[in-house]
Amino acid sequence: MTNIIVVFAKIEDAKGIKNILVKNGFSVMAVCTSGAQALSYADEFHDGIIISGYRLADMICVDIKENLPPGFEMVVMASQRVLAEVSGTGIMGLVMPLKVHELVNTVGMMSQGIIRRRKKQKEKPKVRSAEESAIIDSAKTLLIQRNNMTEDEAHRYLLKRSMDNSISLVETAQMLLALN
Repeated sequence: MTNIIVVFAKIEDAKGIKNILVKNGFSVMAVCTSGAQALSYADEFHDGIIISGYRLADMICVDIKENLPPGFEMVVMASQRVLAEVSGTGIMGLVMPLKVHELVNTVGMMSQGIIRRRKKQKEKPKVRSAEESAIIDSAKTLLIQRNNMTEDEAHRYLLKRSMDNSISLVETAQMLLALN
């Protein structure tokens, strides 16, 4: 699920966009009328999409984009003339008057991109500190000496215990060392 925040100067406009998105299967996390509110909600989430008008009571869309957390993307709905002003800022533009299928397709495409990014991030191997690696190596050495295991067997044993107990590999190694 992608975190979607809708922000327009008029609450009626924001609620209208929210309703369109909800009817098309998207989950809207927040509806607001100021850039400050939108940024506050964005700080609560790691990533997502902000759908906005060009001008809000407290700032314009470019100001919001500059202050967004890195995982957020932005769609601005405005006239062609106004959208020309934001080109090159990393903001996706949708020309008003709104075509529902364009909004739905754009949000769907952006949502898939965010989901792919999340998946890639999860698949990245975790980089351990030298201290954490030393703890794991000490636990493996203990298993090798006491249980006549190979290094592979000791590593698999620690991984299995880690998964069975839903704790990290480092915590499992620390527990093993604390028991001996």
